[in-house]
Amino acid sequence: MSFFDSISKKSKLKAAIKQAAEARNSSGHAADELYANVYKDYAEVLSNEPLLAEALYNWGLALLHQARTKSREAAANLYQDAIAKFSFCLTLEPAYLGAALDGGVAYMELARVKSAQPHDILYGRAKNYFEKANAIQAGSASYNLACIYGLRGEKEACHNALEVSKNKGYLPAVADILADPDLDGVKRQDWFVDFMESLNKKPEPVAEINEPAGADAVSDEKTEAVADEAASDETTENAAVATESNPFAAAAVAPVNEEGIADEHHAEDEAEAAAENKTAADEDAPVTEKNEADGSSLEEVR
Repeated sequence: MSFFDSISKKSKLKAAIKQAAEARNSSGHAADELYANVYKDYAEVLSNEPLLAEALYNWGLALLHQARTKSREAAANLYQDAIAKFSFCLTLEPAYLGAALDGGVAYMELARVKSAQPHDILYGRAKNYFEKANAIQAGSASYNLACIYGLRGEKEACHNALEVSKNKGYLPAVADILADPDLDGVKRQDWFVDFMESLNKKPEPVAEINEPAGADAVSDEKTEAVADEAASDETTENAAVATESNPFAAAAVAPVNEEGIADEHHAEDEAEAAAENKTAADEDAPVTEKNEADGSSLEEVR
């Protein structure tokens, strides 16, 4: 704590003491309001002191354990002292989970020492502490609430609280639940039997699916066949596009007919041979004039 924080708290403490004196000289509603303000100021003076809250909690816990070694009036006094320490701890640190849980436990055990009925105010105060614990951390006191509901015969509320405790992971061991006397009123209920059986069930193993040994090979073959077909389609499509853009490309793409080319060359050779024979025959025949340049007919030989 800094020097300035110490001065501020000292000033607030003096103001609270003065206001408490005013409350003693007042009455009725005005006095109650003054006392409420005084308690608030005292709590602020003691706030932000984690060691103080922790010391109070552990002090109360020690008193709780000592009370369990005593009986009757001696035990009751120790339980009440423990409850006071837990309450003070929660005043300083409202979110102190341990104080909320053990404060409720102390009230329940005090109720047993005093042989209180399930609807007694002591069980009601225990319930308030457990509800506060659940508000701090969900499900942390749901089992304790189930015990109170079981004592009161509130079967549906007991079942719901047990389910919450199970889902949140705060259930005690199965043997401890079965031995808990607070739940004796519901242990023969069908839902309780089913609930306990559900705790003993082991999760079913997940079956592994093994694929056939040849599945990968078949898959690979299908993949290759599809790839070859796609490649063939792509080649045909490219050829068609090339033909449209360049008509001469068709000749390059079309397959070559070697027999047709050979026949064509043979015809050309025969034509050349016929032309040579004709030329030789013309050279042998007598001619008087050559062809006119304007294409007139040749004169006949007389």
